[in-house]
Amino acid sequence: MSENSLNPKTWQALLRFQENEITEYHIYQKLAKRQKSLENARVLEKIASEEHNHYEILKRYTGKEIQPDRFKIFWYSVLERLFGFTFAIRLMERGEESAQLNYKEIFTDVPKAREIEKEENDHELQLIELLDEQRLQYVGSIVLGLNDALVELTGALAGLTLALQNTNLIALTGFITGMAASFSMAASEYLSTKSDQNGKNPLTAAIYTGFAYIITVLILIAPYLIFDHYYVCLATTLTLAIGIIAFFNYYISVAKDLSFKHRFFEMAGLSLGVAFLSFLIGFILRSTFGIEI
Repeated sequence: MSENSLNPKTWQALLRFQENEITEYHIYQKLAKRQKSLENARVLEKIASEEHNHYEILKRYTGKEIQPDRFKIFWYSVLERLFGFTFAIRLMERGEESAQLNYKEIFTDVPKAREIEKEENDHELQLIELLDEQRLQYVGSIVLGLNDALVELTGALAGLTLALQNTNLIALTGFITGMAASFSMAASEYLSTKSDQNGKNPLTAAIYTGFAYIITVLILIAPYLIFDHYYVCLATTLTLAIGIIAFFNYYISVAKDLSFKHRFFEMAGLSLGVAFLSFLIGFILRSTFGIEI
């Protein structure tokens, strides 16, 4: 079949699919080379080979060589290094889901598209089987540290903001409170994981919990070290808290194929609710006892 025998819409669609297939071939090849697990690497190489085969099938219809999207290859390479193999693969698979729907539109003109679409479905099943990444095994520990820091520290900073009204003093108090709480949470996670005997390393779980807590603490107190007005600091801190919640829940929703909306609103509601109550308590205490610092 030649360019002249295809309608313009199908022709343009084939060129887009062809570029996507050769791009994903290069992405899977790159990811395969970085895998420590031989099984993961083997499956990724197999999928890369199938993507290249899809490209060759489409080239028979278009008669054109298409260059891969270099930026997309670079982008997924960066995502894999920053957020892990699972996140990058899952995010790319979401793009493949829409591609599978688009392939259905050209089944009549391009019968081979059915074969390609079926193999794309098989890719997802294979990938789900091979996704096994340490950071996702310990995601519960990360959630514990992150959620506890967000709830406790946003609440503490909200209360301290009205009670103290001194940005440096609030930052110092928040930092000391946060560091003490992070060590406490890490120790609790170590003991909890050790007693559960669920196959996880207690020390690793403790490190993930403590690290998540400390990073969250540093981000949340940063506005009090940058801005002078305590209400501006509090507003910025709450905005950062929402940003952390949104980013983390998006990561989890992609990597573990979970609902983003439910988890985001639940976590945001808890953090902002505790912050509001703490701010109210600070206001009541300051008004009742007339404390001025």
